[in-house]
Amino acid sequence: MAEAIPDRLVVMTFDDGPKSQFTFAAPLLKSCGFNATFYITEGLRFREDKERYMTWEEVAALDADGFEIGNHTRRHRNVVTQSAEELREDIEHIDRRFAEHGITEARTFCYPGYNHCSEAVAVVKARGFRFARRGTEPEYEYDEDGGRGPAYDPQVHDPLLVPTTGASGPHWGFDDFQWALDEARDGRVAVLTFHGVPDLDHAWVNTAPDDFERYVGHLRDNDFTVVALRDLDRYVG
Repeated sequence: MAEAIPDRLVVMTFDDGPKSQFTFAAPLLKSCGFNATFYITEGLRFREDKERYMTWEEVAALDADGFEIGNHTRRHRNVVTQSAEELREDIEHIDRRFAEHGITEARTFCYPGYNHCSEAVAVVKARGFRFARRGTEPEYEYDEDGGRGPAYDPQVHDPLLVPTTGASGPHWGFDDFQWALDEARDGRVAVLTFHGVPDLDHAWVNTAPDDFERYVGHLRDNDFTVVALRDLDRYVG
């Protein structure tokens, strides 16, 4: 039997593998007893720039620490423009990289750049992912500099189209963060998306370390439960 979704339940997710997720964000979360999902792609500059992006050994260390590592495709391409075969190959490549580095098989997926379509959902479903995270659209207009979105409601949303409630960036601040947390009630879950803390390559998804410390401190001091996306399995039948 699935458990009832408690109020103040927050899913925390991180995209793209910037090194600051490993050096700053994850240790802070661990110190508070919080979990999170880190979505890994070999796209962007993950393979070329090990100053700004995690190594596979660091990704494996996050997995060993109990954090969830999710599949974010090989090339971080817009799935709407890909054929089903291209998307399937990109997903399978990351699956193989997980196996090569002893990382737990991914149970959840993240659509690159928040883009999604029914054909991509079919590929994700066939792969057997339990959950997949999208962005704020279509309920809320997408703002690439950060913004608000709907809370995840299992009675309304497909588990392979879990919405982002709060997307961190220059247009998203503490008031927006609190607004997202207020949505975590009455059977709904607040899903937060971060990138680098800081993000040195992509200013439009940057989160300042001081801001992130404030967010995490607020979650800790106000008794929120912070989990990885895969952890929703206990609440969603």
